[in-house]
Amino acid sequence: MRIVFLVTILAGAVFYSFIAFSDLAFMTTSGRLGAGFFPRVVGVLAVVMTLWALLDEMKRSHADDETAHPQQWIDVVVLIALALGYAVLLRLLGGFPATVIFLAVALSLLNRGRPLKNALTAVLVPAAVYLLFDRVLNASMPPALLDLPI
Repeated sequence: MRIVFLVTILAGAVFYSFIAFSDLAFMTTSGRLGAGFFPRVVGVLAVVMTLWALLDEMKRSHADDETAHPQQWIDVVVLIALALGYAVLLRLLGGFPATVIFLAVALSLLNRGRPLKNALTAVLVPAAVYLLFDRVLNASMPPALLDLPI
């Protein structure tokens, strides 16, 4: 089950990297870092780290041959539903509120028993990402269809 998950993540990382390398410029005409710098770094790191995890999991799976439990498939369905819900919320509410809601729901389902840690993570991680991209890097967050006063 983990191998299938990692192969899927690897395919997404390769596609992301392809887009970052083919569509986004690494340098601007004035010689400054362009829009493709950060996505290229993230894409390459995602491919390398996913390959590393995949190879590690393949070695481990040969050592202990286990069958998938029904709970694992339920978790997969829940994660797919959460990802689809996040995509809808991202378009409706924008980057910050959608990410807060997504993380709050995902962590409450997958990290039960730690409500304070989940709540802090659900608020502080999107806040840090917002501050980094919107304020420091001057890159806008995904826009929303609904105009919220945030």
